[in-house]
Amino acid sequence: MNFEEQLEEGLSLLHEGDYDHALDISYQLQKMEPESADGYHLEGMVFQKLNQWEKSIEALDKAIKCEKEKSGYYNLRGFAHLQLENLDEAKDDFDKAIDLDDSPAAHRNLVLYMIMSDEGNEAISYLLDRIRNNPKDVENWILMGDLMQRAGQGAKARTYYEQAQKMDPENEYIKEQLAEI
Repeated sequence: MNFEEQLEEGLSLLHEGDYDHALDISYQLQKMEPESADGYHLEGMVFQKLNQWEKSIEALDKAIKCEKEKSGYYNLRGFAHLQLENLDEAKDDFDKAIDLDDSPAAHRNLVLYMIMSDEGNEAISYLLDRIRNNPKDVENWILMGDLMQRAGQGAKARTYYEQAQKMDPENEYIKEQLAEI
């Protein structure tokens, strides 16, 4: 198999939950093309699935060293930092991902950072701005529903989940949340 085929195989195994084999492929990719970020990125994603945050950060550091302009690498590394409660590092990575290409995932993770930094009101304001600026991003509606639900605002949560469901009627998570309210 060539590099691209092996990368596809590794990503497929990752999504199937076969983390050992996906990790093996990530190492093979690194040997085949040590200057390519893809093998390190795959390794970082595998370690995130295994909740091995430090190892994920190490792999993503290498991916970023190979390719500094990829927002997804910063966003994933920021998420790992968030899990370890390295809040300043997490924020720096999310900000970098947003600066690179206005990454929607990094914006959502920045909201999580704000919550973990006891900036709940700022998180809600920020997320409301995101919804106003991009009302078709279903994930923002879901996250706002989650925030309202956790704040004990079931009626408000329902309105956000219902709006999200209009955009993504087959989304199982939304269905589950609405059933629980």
